[in-house]
Amino acid sequence: MRRIGLYIHEHKDWTHFYWDETAVSLQLAKTKYLQGKLMGKMESLGFDLQDEALLNTLTSEIVKSSEIEGELLDLEQVRSSLAKRLGIAIAGAKASERHIDGIVEMMLNATQNYQLAITKERLYGWHAALFPTGWSNQYKIAVANWRDDSTGPMQVVSGAMGKEKVHFQAPDSAKIPAEMKKFFMWVNSEPKIDPVLKAAIAHFWFVTIHPFEDGNGRITRAITEMLLARSDNSKKRFYSMSSQIKLDRKEYYLQLEKAQKGNSDITSWLMWFLKCLEKALESSNEALSSILFKSAFWNHHAKTIFNPRQQKVLNQLFDGFTGKLTSSKWAKICKCSQDTALRDIQDLMQKNILQKEPSGGRSTNYELKKN
Repeated sequence: MRRIGLYIHEHKDWTHFYWDETAVSLQLAKTKYLQGKLMGKMESLGFDLQDEALLNTLTSEIVKSSEIEGELLDLEQVRSSLAKRLGIAIAGAKASERHIDGIVEMMLNATQNYQLAITKERLYGWHAALFPTGWSNQYKIAVANWRDDSTGPMQVVSGAMGKEKVHFQAPDSAKIPAEMKKFFMWVNSEPKIDPVLKAAIAHFWFVTIHPFEDGNGRITRAITEMLLARSDNSKKRFYSMSSQIKLDRKEYYLQLEKAQKGNSDITSWLMWFLKCLEKALESSNEALSSILFKSAFWNHHAKTIFNPRQQKVLNQLFDGFTGKLTSSKWAKICKCSQDTALRDIQDLMQKNILQKEPSGGRSTNYELKKN
């Protein structure tokens, strides 16, 4: 039998959060400096490059947020769905499935309308967009409504059947309306907290309430992106928290569990969140370098003749190709024969654009030649 007071939400006035002002302020200042520096760099770019960065960032945010929950999305479908809704023209757009369009719509509603209040109706809309069929995998769930715990308490569990470990148990469903009312009042009205800290606190607060039957993690991270957009005062997202959280996934869950089993002192959680954001901002500088390299490449080769297959694969290489490029992968991507793929690759090698990777191995891998 679980003892009373094991989880933070079982404590009286659990949302009266406090923290070490000195430690958090120092880390916040460092993070906000990087945030301002990045936004300044991005604003100096032309609109086309800004759109490219926005498309890459939102694609990564959506794909990685789902990966954190163990769901793999088709990156090209996500990218195409985003481009269509943002009015950005891309080569080789791919038709997207209904559930991907729903996830894209949720993220765009959060980031493009970041100044709007977070309300029950708005979150219900996000939840309906996440689960357009009313099913999560093979399970029928309550969509656009708070969970009712009809099948038992909401728990975060790991381990094999019979050896399960309960990491966290959310508040009883009967408490959700009151808990969410308090959350909405705070998130929509508290003017004294720095917007970045507000994003960190809202992330922890919402995921602790865990108000939905499924989709809580992705909605938590959408709320986080919305509040970070407020802190930037911009619809354009140039860094992705979910991408960094995915890299630190194990530590992310450990930090949440530690805070959810603690008291209202959330110093450790805030410090981890700010350092995670710092890493995300640093990673975005690498992404910016890639975008600038891509722009310079196409400007340099403005008069070079490429066939549509070559254009498609080159753009994929610039946008973050997964794994190694081989002739067989080329053939699969372009839906062509192995001989045609090899001719395309050899042509690009003659044009001094591709080269064989020096590592060798059982199959020949190719990479962009950076002159």
